[in-house]
Amino acid sequence: MNAGHPTITIDLVLDRLQTKDILRAVLHSILFHRLFGTVKPITFEVVDVTMPGVDDEEIKQLVEDKVDAFWKGIEGDANKRGQIVVTFSEKRPRKSWFLMGEEEIPWEQWIINAEIRQPSERERQKFNADLASTLTKSLQTMLTHASSERGRAAVPLITNASSISPFPIKMSVKVGGVEVA
Repeated sequence: MNAGHPTITIDLVLDRLQTKDILRAVLHSILFHRLFGTVKPITFEVVDVTMPGVDDEEIKQLVEDKVDAFWKGIEGDANKRGQIVVTFSEKRPRKSWFLMGEEEIPWEQWIINAEIRQPSERERQKFNADLASTLTKSLQTMLTHASSERGRAAVPLITNASSISPFPIKMSVKVGGVEVA
């Protein structure tokens, strides 16, 4: 799957009640660290962890659509596991004799693997503490990668700074290995 670009994986075990809020916060946090335009920040409070986000209507709608698609896909899946893949690409002229135009070449990919569990009331406190720890580590991973030499080197030359993202962003949702809309 990795064709020379960094792939960062975040594994989450979520409670059914908090799934949407946490996925929303994680996706926003990734975008917050990887958008290069003028970003108006917002924050998300999930299981006592403050996560950064992007206050932009298009971004909010994209995240909401993918979280809803994940939720609908999970509802019909017996395993209650899925993933959201965020791919950042750059547009390059197509290098082909027969095809003209541009092609999108990925330069970084984030994979969020999520599993839904239903902890009992007795297990809930430990479950939430573990989830808070996982989210904190996820934020640390985002910060470390985005500020690392490898993370900075992955970013192509920015040639268009007219929008919040000079690069195409694609999010796909997979449940049971099958992409859902």
